[in-house]
Amino acid sequence: MVIQLKHVKKIYNKNSIEVVKDFNLTIDDKEFVVFVGPSGCGKSTTLRMIAGLENITKGEITFDGKVMNNVSPGERNVAMVFQSYALYPNMSVYKNMEFPLKMKKVPKPEREIRIMRAAKMLGLTDFLERKPKNLSGGQRQRVALGREIVRDVDLFLMDEPLSNLDAKLRVQMRSEITKLHKKLQKTFIYVTHDQVEAMTMASKIVIMKDGEIQQVGSPKEVYDNPANIFVGGFIGTPAMNFIHGKINREGHFVSDNLKIKMPKEKYQLAVKNSLVDQPIVLGIRPEDISMIEDEAFNNSSQNYRVKIDSAELLGSEYNLIFYIGQQKIISKIKANRLVRDEQEVNLAFDLDKCHLFDPKTTLRLS
Repeated sequence: MVIQLKHVKKIYNKNSIEVVKDFNLTIDDKEFVVFVGPSGCGKSTTLRMIAGLENITKGEITFDGKVMNNVSPGERNVAMVFQSYALYPNMSVYKNMEFPLKMKKVPKPEREIRIMRAAKMLGLTDFLERKPKNLSGGQRQRVALGREIVRDVDLFLMDEPLSNLDAKLRVQMRSEITKLHKKLQKTFIYVTHDQVEAMTMASKIVIMKDGEIQQVGSPKEVYDNPANIFVGGFIGTPAMNFIHGKINREGHFVSDNLKIKMPKEKYQLAVKNSLVDQPIVLGIRPEDISMIEDEAFNNSSQNYRVKIDSAELLGSEYNLIFYIGQQKIISKIKANRLVRDEQEVNLAFDLDKCHLFDPKTTLRLS
């Protein structure tokens, strides 16, 4: 099913707050699209408008070309999975999955076929006679999914379905939902505030902030080429470092006591955008700042000697925290040597992978 949102707006009349602003998006058939952004950015409201649970203030939503603005939720034939499992506690797993089919008066033989098929797909075959209270959180979430799968719809809408699970179960369920999408070959729209979920599950990410789309693209596209400072800082763990400074006419990026040579291509970007000797923001990911030995250090190049403020050991990696003036910077390195707090180390900036941003517009220079 192809979903289109054309100039969709949502305004709550009580306080005239525009929660979703001029939202335009096409979701192709069988895509796994994830809406991601901080709390209050409008992602759940947009999902609820697609489901028909929220009225649209302005604009148009279409399913396969058919306008759905005034179609009731029940007639949209979509499946919706929420944060709460909403299972009937007095019913078995089988009866919970059977309930929506009974309401639609699906014949009993057909009900059984659909339930057993969904149970096998979700690994619930051995739990069909159990009540929800005798299931783990992950199993309950599978039952909630199964109850929607048996309805045989073309569009699945999921609103933070894993947020009640512990970290280990979330990783497991992420994988299971991704596999489920491949098996069902249906269109999935998934809402989360967790950028790791978005990166690992989506075929297309829609990054939102303050009711507006910031960027749409594949996980790799938004990671490698963030549209603006917000996207660069939101996608990636730890977040991208942003260093405020200037690029001088000799091609050096200068910020407090940092002075490093910029690649020719990056310098030309600054020239093209009239930002030489003007305030500019250099964005560089923690994994693109590496530690080097003393003999490889070149003070006139892209190297920098620094005192580590804090060395956070994460098993196989360190997060090295240091400061350029008052600006906190993080380097992510392999833990193949011991690094201590207050230790002086040599760091190399891979500036071929850095990004330049206009501090006024916050947009990436391109």
